[in-house]
Amino acid sequence: MKNHIILIFIFLTMSCQAANLTDYLTPTPQKLTIHEADAIPYQSYQFLQIHNFLDQTRKNNFPVKTVFHHYGENIITLQYRTDSTLLPQHYQIRIQKQNISVVAGDDAGLFYATQTLRQIFTYALTENHAIPELAIDDFPTFAKRGYMLDISRDKVPKMQTLYQLIDDLASWKINEFQLYTEHTFAYKNHKEVWRNASPMTAAEVRALARYCAERFIDLVPNQNSFGHMENWLKYDNYLSLAECPDDCNTIWGTRKRSSLDPTNPASFILMKELYAELLRNFSSPYFNIGCDETVELGLGRSKVMCDSIGAGRVYLNYLKQLNDEVQKNGKTAQFWGDIIIHHDSLIPELPKNMIALVWGYDSKYPFDTILPKFQKAGIDFYVCPGTSSWRSIIGKQQIAYDNLYNAAYNGKKFGAKGMLITNWGDYGHWQPLSVCYPPTLLGASYAWNCDTNMMKRVEFLLNTYIFEDKTGKTGEAVSRLGNAYQLAQIPEGVANAFHLMLHRFAWTMQGNYQTRELKIENLQKAETEILAAQEILRQGKPECADAEIVQRELEQAVSLALHSIHLGIARLETPTGETLEIPYEKRKELAHELKKIIDNHKKLWTVRNRKGGLDDSAEKMEIIYDYYLTK
Repeated sequence: MKNHIILIFIFLTMSCQAANLTDYLTPTPQKLTIHEADAIPYQSYQFLQIHNFLDQTRKNNFPVKTVFHHYGENIITLQYRTDSTLLPQHYQIRIQKQNISVVAGDDAGLFYATQTLRQIFTYALTENHAIPELAIDDFPTFAKRGYMLDISRDKVPKMQTLYQLIDDLASWKINEFQLYTEHTFAYKNHKEVWRNASPMTAAEVRALARYCAERFIDLVPNQNSFGHMENWLKYDNYLSLAECPDDCNTIWGTRKRSSLDPTNPASFILMKELYAELLRNFSSPYFNIGCDETVELGLGRSKVMCDSIGAGRVYLNYLKQLNDEVQKNGKTAQFWGDIIIHHDSLIPELPKNMIALVWGYDSKYPFDTILPKFQKAGIDFYVCPGTSSWRSIIGKQQIAYDNLYNAAYNGKKFGAKGMLITNWGDYGHWQPLSVCYPPTLLGASYAWNCDTNMMKRVEFLLNTYIFEDKTGKTGEAVSRLGNAYQLAQIPEGVANAFHLMLHRFAWTMQGNYQTRELKIENLQKAETEILAAQEILRQGKPECADAEIVQRELEQAVSLALHSIHLGIARLETPTGETLEIPYEKRKELAHELKKIIDNHKKLWTVRNRKGGLDDSAEKMEIIYDYYLTK
């Protein structure tokens, strides 16, 4: 048992009873009892001193020595200790007259208790309230609460960006972090693949792992190993490993050079080499090997074997082979569960030492019917909802919120070992980091405690802990932007109307189940809402360290979303909805508008992110620009 006692001598003055303390707590504690009596009467100076002291504990995990502050005759005692009778991560806080007691099952629990105390004192400082006598008994719903950031779809964040994100995740009690990797690790023998991608280096990964560990976050290695290998297979040096070296007709249309051929021994030899080099940089016991969306499987070089024993069996055999190699490297394999679900009779044959990552991003994804298949087979699994920010530009908040709750609720019901919030960057990674904060914060809260009331407090929590905006306007603007997609009134899908217009600029509007439902009047309603949110954004006064870039990147996202609406309206005003039917003078206006957006996109990109990937992201806008000017 450890004991860490801090005696803080401070001057106490009387103040009023706390009123809305619970608004400041995220995640919501499992058990919270607030009494009427004041435990620590309000005095701004004393609260500032304690708050600053607790802020230091975030950097040092928890207090490890006695500190004396002489500000008067009265004493507040802050006592930390671990108790082995409590479970890991479990903590209890008791605040009574001039005394704060923290007991936890382990050091991680002490760290999480400190995050809660920081929020309590933020409340006291912000609201000028006393802290009441209270008791908190808190523990997580899911032992593993993760966040995965896509660093393979163009954006590879700078280290400072990652450090800032990790600090936020730690304050919300996230304890697992993954960087989704296809080609963005600097493998020594494969420079051709990552040369222009500004990849993570081994030294950077080790530094990041240390930074995470200091905040009780497990940095889990991540390397896709089957599907989504296009950034490797596009080079002729790796073409022999491709399932489809030439066009194949897949469920996603014509594709090639996307998936490895699992029947080629050289595919496994490559992954074996990558695993050996990558995994030695991580202390995590886990490793996400990916293996999702292998849509080419059985359509190319593996067709003969798939026709003979079944595509599901071919998939499973390769998955087992990868798992054996992961075991040899001393790790436990995680893998995306989407492919094996389509061959669910094989789920019981999965190695029991693997963890299935069951992902689904629709608001009503059937976690309730899919999870029992893994549960019945005795396979450990995570639920993996998403932020729904990718292919949205400004977010799809309500879809994200529903998806996150659905995953957390059913994950708890069916015994998930963890919850992993995914944040992808499909097609240019145009959404700014600020757009991703609301679902990330809410998802982190649900992973700890599936409290339905949290949704109502997200905007307030964003202003308090992320944007530090006392006007409340920045959080309000982000929320309104994130829900503007609903006014377009098209069916739910991976993309919202704004991204669809830009992605499908050369395709027929009638050929897609979403775009065929677009109407001018609904796009105009969405435009009005976005403009209103933009005005609110400009009234905000964020004081966070990155306030300037937050405002600039949100203005950029607004400009891009509005441009997509202008394109959509112009197309709908033509007889067939084709972009090239828009009068040339109008297309020149659109081109001029987009050129400014592209230039700003290039300027903003390198504030938070590395240069690699920028050309690819910008090119997706530039081809639209060129298309506008087609005569």
